[in-house]
Amino acid sequence: MAVLSETLPARVAAEMAGDVLEVSLGGVWQAAEVRPSWGEVLGTRRPARVRFRVDEVEKWDSSLLLFLFAAQQWCQANGAHADVGALPEKIRLLLTQLAASHETCVPFDRTENFLITVGLATRDLVSKGTAMSSFVGECVLSAARVVKNPRKFRWRDCIVEMQQCGAMALPIVSLISFLVGVTLAYTGALVLRQYGGDIYVADLIGLAMVREMGAMMTGVVLAGRTGAAFAAQLGNMKANEEIDALETLGIPAVTFLVLPRLLALGVMMPLLALYANALGILGGMAVARGVLSISPTAFWVEMLTIVSLGDVAAGVIKAVTFGLIVGVAGCLRGLQADRSAAGVGRAATSAVVTAILFIIVADAIFAVLFNIVGL
Repeated sequence: MAVLSETLPARVAAEMAGDVLEVSLGGVWQAAEVRPSWGEVLGTRRPARVRFRVDEVEKWDSSLLLFLFAAQQWCQANGAHADVGALPEKIRLLLTQLAASHETCVPFDRTENFLITVGLATRDLVSKGTAMSSFVGECVLSAARVVKNPRKFRWRDCIVEMQQCGAMALPIVSLISFLVGVTLAYTGALVLRQYGGDIYVADLIGLAMVREMGAMMTGVVLAGRTGAAFAAQLGNMKANEEIDALETLGIPAVTFLVLPRLLALGVMMPLLALYANALGILGGMAVARGVLSISPTAFWVEMLTIVSLGDVAAGVIKAVTFGLIVGVAGCLRGLQADRSAAGVGRAATSAVVTAILFIIVADAIFAVLFNIVGL
């Protein structure tokens, strides 16, 4: 018989009988005292069966349970049988509870597979598309009612919004448009001067600004400036329950709050786009004069040979559409905002992202349609 830890308060005696390891425990087992470990008791032996006895244990606490549990874990990992039938019923019950607390089983797989992810994304997309379509339809119906009875429309609010999204936006639109024209002129000059086609910089600047960049850059600027402002204003009104008060009084929020803003953007956006076209052409003209030595008169005459009234009309049509997109996105996100300060911030961010996304999509659609009709 091999006896371990005879000088310790906790004693363990282990003896091999064939392929069975007889383990007898005795002494005082306390967590605060030094005690043997199962690895020390086992050594290099690999029994097929381990039998435990605690007849000589005088006092014990959780340290005894941890020793027996470690032995059971080793038996389970190595395919040996742990015989605990000779242990008192209380110790066996506590060992069962300890083993149950260490189980890490998962009742079922909670991860979402590819089909579930696609299905949830599709349902969310359909829900958002339905909400946006309903809002646009409500705006159209409200506009039809205003056309039938224009005296009920709040023209004063519309004029105030025109000033905010039109006249107040002139500085930033001026700066952006002029710099866009300068950038396009420098880029075109790098290529065209290699082939002696310096004069064609005027054609590049004219077409790019009138058909694309004027309306596009103005729409992006107003999406970040005016669209976010609309979302923040309406979101704050919703958080303060002002919109609920209007609905209680029988005043539609779309007619009272949304339509003046949409009309203001629909009117001011093409004017700002034409102004942006002029500033962009002026920036390109300045670069052509300073870098390519092309006089403003020659620049203007060459530009008129390629830019037609149809190109201007295409830019104006895009500008009106972009303005309505910015207004719809800002007002929709504002009415959908949560009733909190964080919800207002998220609504403003979402309005900008939505407006820019639909502006780019609409611009691509217009490019295809104008190519089909020859405009």
